[in-house]
Amino acid sequence: MPEAYIIDAVRSPMGRKKGSLAALHPADLAAHPLRALFARLDVDPGTVDDCVWGCCDTIGPQAGDIGRTAWLVAGLPQHVPGTTVDRQCGSSQQAVHFAAQGVMSGTQDLVVAGGSQAMNAIPISAAMFAGQPYGFDNPFNTSPGWVARYGDGLLNQIASAQMIADKWGISREDMEAFAVASHARAHAATTSGAFVREIAPLEGLAQDETIRAGTTLEALAALNPVGGEGTITAGVASQNCDGSAALLIASERAVKDHGLTPRARIHHLSVRADDPVWMLTAPIPATIHALAKAGMRVEDIDLFECNEAFASVPLAWMKELGIPHDKVNVRGGAIALGHPLGGTGARLMTTLLHALEDTGGRYGLQTMCEGGGQANVTIIERL
Repeated sequence: MPEAYIIDAVRSPMGRKKGSLAALHPADLAAHPLRALFARLDVDPGTVDDCVWGCCDTIGPQAGDIGRTAWLVAGLPQHVPGTTVDRQCGSSQQAVHFAAQGVMSGTQDLVVAGGSQAMNAIPISAAMFAGQPYGFDNPFNTSPGWVARYGDGLLNQIASAQMIADKWGISREDMEAFAVASHARAHAATTSGAFVREIAPLEGLAQDETIRAGTTLEALAALNPVGGEGTITAGVASQNCDGSAALLIASERAVKDHGLTPRARIHHLSVRADDPVWMLTAPIPATIHALAKAGMRVEDIDLFECNEAFASVPLAWMKELGIPHDKVNVRGGAIALGHPLGGTGARLMTTLLHALEDTGGRYGLQTMCEGGGQANVTIIERL
């Protein structure tokens, strides 16, 4: 089978709630890493076959196929098309998969994959409730078929995170320790300059402004649980933020024709699903499936990225699969860096690639929980 290579990967800094990127139009946020990608590469963007873009809540300024809009706003050649993918939080990881699959099929040679989310402009779940004026409270429990299978209860990420914490015996203290580590690792990566190569400054912002360097166990212990009960607090959840990232995926032919130097090879890609009510558990069976398909073991992977939607998600995944924390999210995760929904998959891949290069690791595995109880898994090999 033909190979798919990662040529480069770049991201915006992560802008916090009401932060430096809050007033930026979503299309301009999305266009930023596209423009930065080609500023870094000696590649004619007119030779790109497609721009595959992840985004959720595609209403208002994120509607109308933002993958295409972002490409045009970036000033790139008009004849290159763009499309938008919605696999919920895994949208831009799926964009990477679609780009790689296009290349591996032999039908495409150069594909841009990425994603973005302007969460200050369009709040989380805005699209879920956009149908209310038309008589639909949400996409699910007004469907008789859905209700017959899963009931009429609201799907709730916080409830799912709590269910996971309870099932896997993860205490509030466990989650808070994990959150402190996320901020500490992200702060260390920032101060050491580890993020410099992957971030293209935007709106005067050159580093992530979501990181709380002074986060302590004592401060997190003082927070009230979300909803007033349980063990899930805002301190152990991912942050809403604005962010975007983009990668260039190339075939072997494109590497030769354009004189490119691949930084990594797509070693494996797959996606699996689990119970949509539990919602956040799919990284466990998806990782088991991916490692089996790839003929690999946990020990073969040098670095992991498992999205920190809530601390209980990677903690349960690590516990179930026997993955050591010192290999997981080594530069912090979404608790510290934020979770720009449709853009997070590309951000994780960008960080994973740079971390593998800086540590000399060979294989990196990325996974994340997604709405509908789904999870993508990508294994890359650093070259």
